[in-house]
Amino acid sequence: MDRNQATGLILFAAVILVYSIFFASSPETPPVLEESPVQTESATSAAADFSPAAPLENDSTIDANRVAKYGALATLTQGEEETITLENDKIQVAISTKGGAIKEVNLKEFKTWEQEPLLLIDEQSSQMDFSIETSKGPVSLSEFYFTPELSNSQNEEGLAISTLTLTAGTENGTISQVFSITDGSYVVDKSFSVDRFNGVLTSQSLALNWEDQVKAVERDLAESRRKTQLNYYTSSGSYENLGVGEDAETETVSEPVKWIGFSQRFFTSGIISETGFQQVSLNQSTPADSAVVRTMATSLQVPMENGSANLQFYFGPDQYKTLKKVTDGFEKNVDMGYFFVSWVNKYIIVNLFYFLEKFFDNYGVIIILIVLIIKLALSPLTYKSYIGMAKMRVIKPEIDELKEKYGEDQTKMQQEQMKLFSKLGVSPISGCLPLLLQMPFLFAMFFFFPNSVELRQESFLWANDLSTYDEFIKLPFTIPFYGSHVSLFTLLMTVSQIVYTHFNNQLTTATGPMKNIGYIMPVMFMFILNSYPAGLSFYYFVSNMVTFGQQALIKLFVDDDKIRLKVEENKVKNANKKKSKFQQRLEDAMKAADANRKK
Repeated sequence: MDRNQATGLILFAAVILVYSIFFASSPETPPVLEESPVQTESATSAAADFSPAAPLENDSTIDANRVAKYGALATLTQGEEETITLENDKIQVAISTKGGAIKEVNLKEFKTWEQEPLLLIDEQSSQMDFSIETSKGPVSLSEFYFTPELSNSQNEEGLAISTLTLTAGTENGTISQVFSITDGSYVVDKSFSVDRFNGVLTSQSLALNWEDQVKAVERDLAESRRKTQLNYYTSSGSYENLGVGEDAETETVSEPVKWIGFSQRFFTSGIISETGFQQVSLNQSTPADSAVVRTMATSLQVPMENGSANLQFYFGPDQYKTLKKVTDGFEKNVDMGYFFVSWVNKYIIVNLFYFLEKFFDNYGVIIILIVLIIKLALSPLTYKSYIGMAKMRVIKPEIDELKEKYGEDQTKMQQEQMKLFSKLGVSPISGCLPLLLQMPFLFAMFFFFPNSVELRQESFLWANDLSTYDEFIKLPFTIPFYGSHVSLFTLLMTVSQIVYTHFNNQLTTATGPMKNIGYIMPVMFMFILNSYPAGLSFYYFVSNMVTFGQQALIKLFVDDDKIRLKVEENKVKNANKKKSKFQQRLEDAMKAADANRKK
């Protein structure tokens, strides 16, 4: 060794000695460095990759494998897990300080059908994992420990806001997660932000993998599975779902998605982003386990802007008005029926239901009042329908004469009937059209009651729960297409419909099969509705009885002799009346059809 080399070595040692005395942040540990050459190499590499401000090679509390995997984030993987409860008057949300994971959600206003706390998600049924991309590869937030801080405030409306701030940081930067809930809301707001960590985080998005095994919280598992599906809504305003079939379904969405809902019969767990989720993949399946309704899962990317991302969770009931306030299209998690009946539920029944709830707490009484209000509003149509059928009844002798005269010549018979109706001023559809206009209300209820969380666990008379069937008699055997129980409300509905049909047949000219079909339909619906909610059967039963009463009342004020006199007046008035263009075209079409038939 020459003089220059010796001088350089002495100067280098002096620099190291001065640095270790005045600047080093941790004591020297030369034995560890000598005994663990792998650790020295990894720590040095980590320091070179990230920042000299964090001399991890001198921190004896972090093992080499952890530093190799997490780099500058390695110190965040040490700590103790705590569970912090964030709650308002509606929900309790248990959040872990390890990763900021939502471990449990308790809906405080609801119970399972076994009267246990209704945990919409818990650690056993739901796994929600957020991850970030680093220069070392993807890292799950569940590996990091955060420091919690609870605070309370008020919004502009004076409602209390509970906030949980989770912070994890090193000298290189800070990662923060903030959860907040407002009184009266089922929405959990979450924000995620990163301060600094330059060169550590390599992606401008936050990845989420969420799998939820929807637990059975209702008595009727089959009905729950029919009403449980994965829904989503794209940023362009398109609502889609994976259906309610038993087979496994998988879908990848090419456009941004605004929200995703794990929607079961009465409750929804959802995630929402106003800016839209990217790279969304969805799947659902039906397990054999009777304790699980359906398994749903999604993987997606949450875009970050300037190191931060905002999203929301919804954990709550499928109440139409509640969901409508959450975000665009979120109310579609409630099935209001097909487009031609959904307007009845959305704009009439829902508002009527909420209005009556302010004054009555018995839902059987509310159903009766809804029937009375609807029947009163539709009473002009009921009256016109009755008058139309009465006119057909008083001209029955003329129709019978045509049948005897033309016998089996149906075409000629129809032509002469049209002439007779025109001459007497009678329309054969005048009795049917008003009934047709009332059909949307009957069909709307078919969707409203099975999906109405308001009826859940509400009792009336012998029914313990209006949202499911009223098991009046438990059968020791199963009847195909009927079930192993007897629903008394369904039986009452069937009997009332048969009585109504018998009464109605006295007012019409129907004969033969058309007359008997009215007796077949109630029996068919007895099989169909036996396992449907008691509230639906009770509504139809009350509706039949009110309609029966309406017609009996109208009959007291409608005189068939006066109707006959009016028909005779029309007969004289229309004696020389020319055929309308529509009548002429209809008659020509009937003649052409008869000619083709003969050929």
